[in-house]
Amino acid sequence: MSVSRISARYAKSLLDLARDRNELEAVKADVDYLVEAMKSRDLVLFFKSPIINSGKKLDVVKSLFANKLGKTTVAFIDIIIRKGREMYLPEICQDFISQYKVFNRISTVTVTTATPLNETSLNEIKEKLLASNITMDKLDLISKVDPAIMGAFVIEVGDKLYDASIAHKLDQVRKEFAGNQFVKSN
Repeated sequence: MSVSRISARYAKSLLDLARDRNELEAVKADVDYLVEAMKSRDLVLFFKSPIINSGKKLDVVKSLFANKLGKTTVAFIDIIIRKGREMYLPEICQDFISQYKVFNRISTVTVTTATPLNETSLNEIKEKLLASNITMDKLDLISKVDPAIMGAFVIEVGDKLYDASIAHKLDQVRKEFAGNQFVKSN
C-alpha cells in the first residue's frame, strides 16, 4: 500500500476518533505539537529505524510526550507503533491537518509580496478573499516576502495562483515584444 493511502487512512481514523470523543481541537493542538517535534531529524530517524523495537519506541514516546499530549493522541500513537506504521507518523500528521482543514472549511492562502504587509492590509486581503467565494468559510493566511516580485502581490489558494506581481507583468511584456513581428530591424 502506498504511503499516501496509509497516512490518509490513519489520519481519517484519528479525525473520526477525535470527533467522536469531542476532542477535535485538543487533538489538533497535539498534532501541531507533533509536527513541530518532527522537525527534529533525530526523532524522525528514531521512528523510521527498523533496529529499535516497538516496545522501546513506545516507552520513548510515553516518556517524551506523556505530559504534553492528550490520552487520545498517545493511545493513537501507541496503535500506530504496535501496527508497525510509526515511520509514517510525519505524513499521518500532515494528512490529519489537511483533513481537519477540509472538515472545518479552512482554506490555506499564501500571499507573497515584495515588502512585509501590515495587519490592516492582511485583514483587507482576508475580507476580500472571503467575499469572493474563492475560499472556504475560514482562512489560514500565510504571508511571505519575496523582493524578486518587485511589487504588487501573488496569491495562492489551493491549486489556484493569481500573479499580479510587477515581475510577472514585465515578463509578459518582454514575451509580447519578443514575438512582435511588426518591429522594424534596420
